[in-house]
Amino acid sequence: MSKDNRFEIVYQETGLKSEKTIYVDKETGVNYLFIANGFGGGLTPLLDVEGKPIITK
Repeated sequence: MSKDNRFEIVYQETGLKSEKTIYVDKETGVNYLFIANGFGGGLTPLLDVEGKPIITK
């Protein structure tokens, strides 16, 4: 793997206590949603209507 960052931020929304960020894995193209709220957070792949991961080419 190269020395460049593997993940790219393509969208970010910041609120008073929460933050939503969409990352794209540059190697696979899979989109991930990360939500941080207070001291907690979660990461999940974004899925289309058929339940398959959304992939950016």
